[in-house]
Amino acid sequence: MLPCSADHRGLCRASSAGYLSLLLFSVLVTISAACSNGNCQVLEACAAATDCGPGLYCGNCPASGKNQPVCTRGQATAPTSIINGLPFNKYTWLVTHNSFSIVDAPPLPGVQRLTFYNQEDTVTNQLRNGVRGLMLDVYDFENDIWLCHSFRGQCFNFTAFQPAINTLTEVEAFLSQNPTEIVTIILEDYVKAPKGLTTLFTNAGLVKYWFPVSKMPRKGEDWPTVTEMVQENHRLLVFTSDGSKEAIEGIAYQWKYMVENESGDPGVKPGSCPKRKESKPLNSKSASLFFQNYFPTYPVEAEACQEHSTSLEEMVDTCYKAARAMPNFLAVNFYMRSDGVGVFDAVDRMNGRTLCGCSTVSACQAGAPFGSCKNVSIPTRSPVTNNAGSFTGSVQFARSASTVYSPNRLVVFMFYIPLMAFWL
Repeated sequence: MLPCSADHRGLCRASSAGYLSLLLFSVLVTISAACSNGNCQVLEACAAATDCGPGLYCGNCPASGKNQPVCTRGQATAPTSIINGLPFNKYTWLVTHNSFSIVDAPPLPGVQRLTFYNQEDTVTNQLRNGVRGLMLDVYDFENDIWLCHSFRGQCFNFTAFQPAINTLTEVEAFLSQNPTEIVTIILEDYVKAPKGLTTLFTNAGLVKYWFPVSKMPRKGEDWPTVTEMVQENHRLLVFTSDGSKEAIEGIAYQWKYMVENESGDPGVKPGSCPKRKESKPLNSKSASLFFQNYFPTYPVEAEACQEHSTSLEEMVDTCYKAARAMPNFLAVNFYMRSDGVGVFDAVDRMNGRTLCGCSTVSACQAGAPFGSCKNVSIPTRSPVTNNAGSFTGSVQFARSASTVYSPNRLVVFMFYIPLMAFWL
């Protein structure tokens, strides 16, 4: 625009007004052309959660330089709703690391909790959003068994979260309300009380769902099919890190039945997938389950969205090559965080490759030959949202280092890192 002279100010004012009107009109046209009212699909720009379709929320990922909020996946695809009836070890399931270590969980009265946090919503909500594995740290504490994020095998008042039965009661309610679902619990077990875990699971009402150790494959054979497990109501698998508990309490010793990569920073190092020291070699044929850890030693909410992007896909491929098998469990921190598709897309891709030889489970066709894939719309690197399984969870970010547009509220909080760093 040319500068105005004193002789043409009136004309300039008219031109400026016209220019602003045109600019405003262009903005309004752009806004009106954008999707809204629940019509926005994954990775499309959004201004509020109500803009996005089912199973999506409106969020961004500043850690990846993506400040524009987009519709982001918030729920998993139920693989058994597409390809059902296969052995349990043919599927990949999403797991939350330290499922109980929830941001803003209330501390004990009068105590400042000093520990790291790994998740942002309740265990009930995790399960409703498609999480099917829970990692729980159990300790003797206050004459009971508690969930603690602690160190040196001891629970302190500043590392304690809540009695374990509270979380297990949530699991029981979920299994009762969802009679075709299967849940796996991985216990980091520091309980010394005689038959303490037996009493705990009995009081939580979970024994009726228990998958018996006697039926677990010991030489790398296939597990029963998911259909058989549901029919027999063997819908809860529990593994412990304490080898003595199998003989004493009938709780499976984890590394008899699965191989596992190293947790923490070694588990996210590009190009490397070392085994955990307690585990057999990742390519061992004597265990038919493969547990992949994918989370850094020190969890940071704001960085999780970046971690759950291309680097996750690359690490899955690295561990697949190391084990010569697709992981059956993928354990992460802050599972909801991503730059648009995240862990949900990764699990879909893992199931697609294993169950039907397709790029994503959404392309699988029940009853079709392996490798026979249907065409699905894949924006960027994500399958279309699949709402099979009728997940009913919601986004429950309690605290965030960045702006998160949740269905119920806009939450912006500050995040701090405690100084104590002795545990995972």
